[in-house]
Formats: sequence, C-alpha cells, structure tokens
Amino acid sequence: MRILCDVHTHTLFSRHAYSTIEENVRAAAERGLELYGAADHFSRLVYPEVNGEPDIRDYQYFVNMKIWPREWHGVKLLHGCEADIVDLDGNLYGHNYMVTHSLAGDKLPNPETLQHKVMKHCDYAVASIHASDFTKGATREQITRMYVAALDHPKVLILGHVGRSGLDFDIDTVVKAARDRHKLIEVNEHSFDSGKSDERCREIARRCAELGCSIAVNTDAHISSAVGRFEKAEALLDAIDFPEELVASRSAEAFLDILHTAIG
Repeated sequence: MRILCDVHTHTLFSRHAYSTIEENVRAAAERGLELYGAADHFSRLVYPEVNGEPDIRDYQYFVNMKIWPREWHGVKLLHGCEADIVDLDGNLYGHNYMVTHSLAGDKLPNPETLQHKVMKHCDYAVASIHASDFTKGATREQITRMYVAALDHPKVLILGHVGRSGLDFDIDTVVKAARDRHKLIEVNEHSFDSGKSDERCREIARRCAELGCSIAVNTDAHISSAVGRFEKAEALLDAIDFPEELVASRSAEAFLDILHTAIG
C-alpha cells in the first residue's frame, strides 16, 4: 500500500517547525505525493495571549492562504489547520474570542470569532489535544463525548493523534462517530517515535478496520525531510491487514472525495 497524501504537516509558522511551505511542497513532490496539506497550529502553542486574549494579527498567516497556488510543483495543495480541543465540550481554540478590528486596526462592522475568522479560509481542520489540563478528573464518558463533539464541528475532518493523547475514551464510540460523519481518524507517523503509544495506535487502527471507518495517514512533519515518510505507519497497517479502501490517504482522488463529502 502506498500513501500519496500528507495533510497534517507544519511550516515555520508553527514556530517549532523548520521549513517553509514551498520547501515542504517540494519535498512532497520529491516523495511522489499527489496531495499535500499544511495544517499549522491554531492554538496557544504558537503565540502568547495578552490579558487572556489572542491577537488576530498573530494568525494572519491563515487569513492570507488564498494566495497559495492550488497546484505547486505538480502537487495538489490544501489549506488546513491543527486546532486544539480546549474543553470537555469539544470546543476548538478561538471559539470564544471575538475579532472586533481588522488586521489594519479598523473597527469591523460585523465582529466574528477568531475561530470563524481563521477557519473560513481553511479547507479542513485537524482537531487535536496538546494541553490536557482541562481533562484532569474527567471520566471516560466525558472524554468520549468530547471527541464526538469535536467531530461535529463543520470544519473538522480529522481527529489528530488520538493514539498518543494519553486519554482514556471508548474507542468504538468515537470510531463509529467518525465513520457515520464520513470523517477520519488519524494514524500519525510521529506517534511511533517514542514507542510508548504503539499498542494504543494499533488498537485504534484495528477497530477502524473492523468498524469500517476511514483513516488519514499523516506524518505530522515539522521539517521538510519528514514530509511523505510513513514507514512506521505503513508497517502497522500492513501488519494488521488494514483494508486499502479505508485509507483516505491512498490517493488525492480518495482524499478529496471524503473531504467533499464531509465538509463540502
């Protein structure tokens, strides 16, 4: 099985990543990928908040993605973001911050949330957890409901690296929720780096296969040399005989079909 799409990657914007968007696209072309997506962090990971609030000027990277070519160096290019889940209701970063002024400082006649301001320019979002303090003391049922609620967001296409989140949730309930919404569970190459989450990732992938839920195989690359390198994820899928037809990342056509069905 070949993976020909990589839609969870990071550029210099994420600050702890090291390559430009073009360097990543060139790497995708060199690896023979058909489709590449940048999904930089939309979260507190990127910029500090002043007086408890983010500044839209720190996120103008997302607002201007329309200038990117849709095909570059022979690779189809998607605009994404990796948005943090921030509470047990499954809300994503920026949902409760209002943007009242333009990037230039003019007062907006129609204020909108930071989340809407950013995501209306994105083709899709990867919903992930990084800061997990809000989950302390939460029950298994609460974590399960949180993930299902995140899947209900109209821009969320992928639940990111759930195998390494360290959170206990009912796998079958979340997998079925993704399947029924035509959305994707991620098999994340970066999750295998430490070896600590291998078995959890295997269990989630196995239940996706058994329950008929499609997956997205991504690198979570933070440097161009890692783009399109799925060796450990591919080995896992081969080991459990994962059905190729459930791998959305197998081709640009397959991935775009699911994107259009789930999000439009």
